[in-house]
Amino acid sequence: MPETDLLKARYVTHRFSRHVHDGYAIGVIVGGVEEFDYRGTLHRAGTGELVLVNPDSVHTGQAGAPGGWAYRMLYPSIDALTGIAAELGAPYATPHFPEQVVRDDEVAALLGRAHQAAERGNALAASTLSRTLFARLLTRHAAPKPAAALPAEGRRSVRDALELLHGSLVDPPTLDDLAGAVGARPFALLRAFKAATGMPPHAYLTSLRVRQARRLLLSGVRPAQVAAEVGFTDQAHLNRHFKRIVGVPPAAYQRAAGTYKTGA
Repeated sequence: MPETDLLKARYVTHRFSRHVHDGYAIGVIVGGVEEFDYRGTLHRAGTGELVLVNPDSVHTGQAGAPGGWAYRMLYPSIDALTGIAAELGAPYATPHFPEQVVRDDEVAALLGRAHQAAERGNALAASTLSRTLFARLLTRHAAPKPAAALPAEGRRSVRDALELLHGSLVDPPTLDDLAGAVGARPFALLRAFKAATGMPPHAYLTSLRVRQARRLLLSGVRPAQVAAEVGFTDQAHLNRHFKRIVGVPPAAYQRAAGTYKTGA
């Protein structure tokens, strides 16, 4: 499917740092146990269970058993799932998954078959199975997105702060400057920001930088140049944060996506 990334991996010692995705993270555990913190709640997913992570929801990831865990993941964009929800006539604009670990053997099997078809390069089967998978997932496990708990003033400050951070990857403001720019006090903004995103502004900025780095890598930009363009001090700095969030180094991610250009 368009706007859907895939990952197949097995991790034993790797720990994903706190991060967010701009789209969904939907996967099935095919071996072992994954443990992850999701918005302050610890979850465990075992073999055969589905993991459902909503956009912009802070979470981690690490082994929940001595042998680690293996999984197949799909990362559809918000537009991809919203479009399928609209085709289904769903009574909500943006799909939301209230449960982060669910047992649904039929959907899990569909996910595995779609993933394997994509891995083999069978585009027709992969796209057909993916759409069927997402349709059943939305029908059985999605719900309307809950309303934000922050007061209107706090939501406005956070929204404006997020907009500023998105435009300031290379030269971000201090907390005091960020608060002043959105008309809030520093500690008030910090509390509202953490309540809304699950992370303080500096951690969210790192996640934004990695998100933009992925886009640049997919377009064929060299990792060293990517580091400079998203605000990391050097390639080693990019490598460290990229692997903690994505799970693989930038160059390996680029090669796997088929966008690496020799000498580019």
